[in-house]
Amino acid sequence: MTGGADDTPIAELLRSWREPVLGRWIELVRETVRGRLSEAEVRSELTELYGLVERALGGDAAAGDELRAALAEISRGRARHGFSPTETAIGVFALKQSLYEQIRLTRDQRAYSELIDFSSYVDELGLATFETYAAAREQVIADQADQLLELSTPVVRLWDRVLGVPLVGTLDSARTQIAMETLLQALVTTGARYALIDITGVPAVDTEVAQHLMKTVMAARLMGTHCVVSGIRPQIAQTIVALGIEFGDIVTKATLADALAYVLERSGLRVVGEPEG
Repeated sequence: MTGGADDTPIAELLRSWREPVLGRWIELVRETVRGRLSEAEVRSELTELYGLVERALGGDAAAGDELRAALAEISRGRARHGFSPTETAIGVFALKQSLYEQIRLTRDQRAYSELIDFSSYVDELGLATFETYAAAREQVIADQADQLLELSTPVVRLWDRVLGVPLVGTLDSARTQIAMETLLQALVTTGARYALIDITGVPAVDTEVAQHLMKTVMAARLMGTHCVVSGIRPQIAQTIVALGIEFGDIVTKATLADALAYVLERSGLRVVGEPEG
């Protein structure tokens, strides 16, 4: 690339020192990512960015927009692949260090006056990069939280037209909403007549948890499905009585096995043990 009449002194410096400054920048970033990106990947990314920085500082407004878009895409990629904020930011800030080292090596006094403005420019790029990284990382965390909620509220087929919803851990509004949506979707898909909601793995039942359970049962009932709540341990039963919680006409059973036996009996089936001997 040849210089233009509108080139700034810093753009001219970057162009004339392209090989040593870009090479050192690549070296610094490779040390930071510690093999998580190949040399070819790092070189390709930084070569593109270096060219865009040259053009942007030379007065090319379109190159400035391209540069910020490229940095944003890199930041989002780093966030999705688990890079730390430092590993992401160094990809920008190391450009200052590589240029500064070149200035010290050449002892070019005129270049020092350009370094301050260039440093501020890179700082702005680094801040924009970090903001994009932070937003992308928050989205990754939110997506992972949603996935964990879905995994923590599975709906399984126990018998023909009989579904089970084993709940484990503390129930709150978010988890109950996911459980309700997952169950209702499964009811549409399978046309199940019964749903067994097992709370054996729920450590405590209070008024709020009971309300969440009743909402889920009522939603399923509107779909024509009869729900049975199982896993009512003695300690939980005592708590429910002490709190004055009313489950109304919702059938409750001590264990999932009891609930399944109840549903099978209502379906006209009978469970018998194998004969001895």
